[in-house]
Amino acid sequence: MSNRVVPVSVKGVMPTVNGCAIFLGNDDKAYVIYVDHSVGNAISMALNGVKKERPLTHDLISSLLLGLEADITRIIINDVQESTFFARIFVEMKNEVSTKIIELDARPSDSIVLSLQNNVPIYTAESVFNSVDDMTPILERVLKEQSEGNKD
Repeated sequence: MSNRVVPVSVKGVMPTVNGCAIFLGNDDKAYVIYVDHSVGNAISMALNGVKKERPLTHDLISSLLLGLEADITRIIINDVQESTFFARIFVEMKNEVSTKIIELDARPSDSIVLSLQNNVPIYTAESVFNSVDDMTPILERVLKEQSEGNKD
């Protein structure tokens, strides 16, 4: 199994009937992860820098890590099985003696919110990136429709 990863970013968020489609990708390819409405909204708020009146769960996690002097260093979308994606969050804690790195199993949707809030990179395992369909044409159409809708 290869440990190679591909850097990706959130290219778009589109509401759907059952939740939100999150487009992740780079200049070569974009793919979709479907998430529920609440996490889709959290991703949109993080992308747009929206300040919340009360902390959401992702804000609480970020605050806990800050209080523990721990940093999220990266997230990796590391697997996909039957259209279900899996992710890992890498957290690093340093003290005067050593550095401890922990790897946490997480939903990609939560990982994406935390990466956006903490300004850390998102990666996709090369094997996952190569296995998913390229949704770039759909992303481009959605972005075009959204920009045309904003002109009205």
